[in-house]
Order: sequence, then C-alpha cells, then structure tokens
Amino acid sequence: MSTVVTTASSRTMSKGRLEAFSDGVIAIIITIMVLELQPPHGTGVLDLAGVLPGWLRYALSFVYVGIYWVNHHALFDRVAKVDGAALWANLHLLFWMSLIPYVTAWAGENPMAPLPVALYGVVLLLCSVSFMLLAWRLDVSAGGHAMAWGSRKNRISIGLYAAAIGLALWYAPLGGVIHVVLAAFWLMPGRPQQEG
Repeated sequence: MSTVVTTASSRTMSKGRLEAFSDGVIAIIITIMVLELQPPHGTGVLDLAGVLPGWLRYALSFVYVGIYWVNHHALFDRVAKVDGAALWANLHLLFWMSLIPYVTAWAGENPMAPLPVALYGVVLLLCSVSFMLLAWRLDVSAGGHAMAWGSRKNRISIGLYAAAIGLALWYAPLGGVIHVVLAAFWLMPGRPQQEG
C-alpha cells in the first residue's frame, strides 16, 4: 500500500475526482447536521424557544459549510491538475469539516457552556488553517500562481478564530458573536475569496 501512496503523490492527475468526492462529503456533512436538529417537544412558543439555539447554530454552520464549498470550487477553478500531496491536503480539510456536525450539535445544545462553544471554534480554526494549507499546496504545485492563500483576510480570520476560542472559554456568548462576525466577514461581496 505504501508503494501506491508514494507513486500517486509523485504524479499529477485530473482534479475532477477530487472535486466530486469533496462535493459528496460536504453534502453528507450538511445532511448529518440537519438530521441532528431536534423538533420542539410541544406546540407552544416556549417549546420552540427551547430548540432555537440548536437551530441558530445549525444555520451558522450551514453558512460556514457553504462558504467552504463556494471557496473550494473557486480554488479548484484555478488549477487543471492535482498531485498526491494536494489530495492529502484536501482530505485534511475534509476531516476537520466532517467534525462540524458534532460540534454544531454540542454547542447548539449548550450555547452558554464554555467548552462546547470553544471546541466549535477550534474546529472552525482548524478548517481555516487546513484550507490555507490546501491553497498553499495547490499554489506550489501550480508553480506559484498567486492563490492568495496567505492573504490579509485569511490571517485576520485565523487571529479572530483563535481569539474566539479564548473568549468562549471565558464567556461563551462572546465566542459565538465572533463566529457570527467571521461568517459575515466571508459573506461580504468582493473579489473571489479562497478561504473560510
């Protein structure tokens, strides 16, 4: 098996299979998140209020997954082929994204608890870092065609994700506010972005 991995990492291949696999994983991530949503146990407004934090956290996570999906496509529109290292960098990103449903459910059930909200932030931070690593790898394999993987917006985001973790451990709602602000930051119109 190691011979196959070594051989595959030393040559380039079409990007289509990687994109199709990534799209499938992202679709499954969204499906898992929506299946984790709990309906109210009653029919009154107070019953709905009890599940609202979970629904709001789901909406935020859906936006984040959407941002990554859009930026993933924008990133791969700039390359024709990928190498084995890019495949592993992409799997690294998908690994962290696959944890979004877990932390979404936990933070949604415990929106005022420091640890669940902080862990949500850790996963967002690691998704961001892994996206930058993927963009860097694609930039290297394409001969350095300026994919902006180290852009100012990316660096600001990394700093704010890290700050959100610390703030969430101190007072969970502050971490949540930064998560919302960062999602809005990436949704602002402008030139195509490459990171979420």
